[in-house]
Amino acid sequence: MTEPQEQELQEQEPQDLEELHLWLRHEVRTTERRTPIVPSDARRLVDSGVALTVEESPQRIFPIEQYEAAGCRVAPTGSWVSRAPRDAVVIGLKELPDEPGELIHRHISFGHAYKRQPGAAELLRRFAAGGGVLLDLEYLVDDDGRRLAAFGFWAGYLGAALAVLHQRGRLAAPLRPTEKEELDETLRPAAGDEKFTALVVGALGRSGRGARTAFVTAGIEPTNWDLAETRDLDRRALLHHDLMVNAVLATTPVPPFLREQDLDDTSRRLRTVCDVTCDVGSPLNVLSVYDRTTDWTDPVRRLRKEPPFDLIAIDNLPSLLPRESSTDFSAALLPQLLEFSTGGPWGRCLDRFHQACRELGITEGDFRRA
Repeated sequence: MTEPQEQELQEQEPQDLEELHLWLRHEVRTTERRTPIVPSDARRLVDSGVALTVEESPQRIFPIEQYEAAGCRVAPTGSWVSRAPRDAVVIGLKELPDEPGELIHRHISFGHAYKRQPGAAELLRRFAAGGGVLLDLEYLVDDDGRRLAAFGFWAGYLGAALAVLHQRGRLAAPLRPTEKEELDETLRPAAGDEKFTALVVGALGRSGRGARTAFVTAGIEPTNWDLAETRDLDRRALLHHDLMVNAVLATTPVPPFLREQDLDDTSRRLRTVCDVTCDVGSPLNVLSVYDRTTDWTDPVRRLRKEPPFDLIAIDNLPSLLPRESSTDFSAALLPQLLEFSTGGPWGRCLDRFHQACRELGITEGDFRRA
């Protein structure tokens, strides 16, 4: 990248709060009920001098009236494309719509584009073509590389909960959003429930802690593995659990935990796996036995008939508990938005965007010139 182009991108860096305009967009995925900013935190942003525009969204767990009451401006669904000022920072969670082809804004979201996932290069080229920037929330980290805002706990909690309900024959499809109290009631063991063994891989991380908490609610004491156990994987021990939750966030390629030949092993006890990470299509995927995720309509996919092997791999699990997960995430993100002008974590996000573009072969000629 040439120096003028670096300078153009650097001009997209964070600015003073009194000049900051956040634009909270509607999520295009119909099952996405969460929001990165809840109304109570929106009020704090507005009171701190941030201009906050919130798009109407029929599925967002918090109604637009609560944002209006917090002092936010209201805009039509999807209007960031044509109405958001160029210097606005568009904030959301999941995937962007396919259009426009050129993205001119700074976007805060989970891009899922830095691990060579399918569609990664196309997305980053859209930013390059428009002169925009992706500030990926997965890479919003502190000085030690620890994520500052994440949905991991609730992803792990729901992953384990769905796996338990499926194992007990009580998982009803299609899935619907609920609240924790209601979900916990269905999780608690009932008379006659069959006993089974469970394994959490990645047990010490956020997602792993969430999974362990759900298992406790379900009356199950899981086996907990983390780095020490996966460094020298006991595959036989893994396959002799009835249920497994994968909560490992791989950052470098490692030998897969499950392979096709493992599913064909007639001595396998493992019947149900929930992959919380959902790195399908990435070379970092540690479960190389499936090629597409599942969803709310069809949450379980059978990969083997005999002995049966069922997979749950839903990539927006926390949206099933939208109020709790949004509230926790927004509380963690709020200090970072209030300090948007300091640059540190957001500067690291910008650096990671540049690095990802280079890794995917997006050259200086791909970037829009001023």
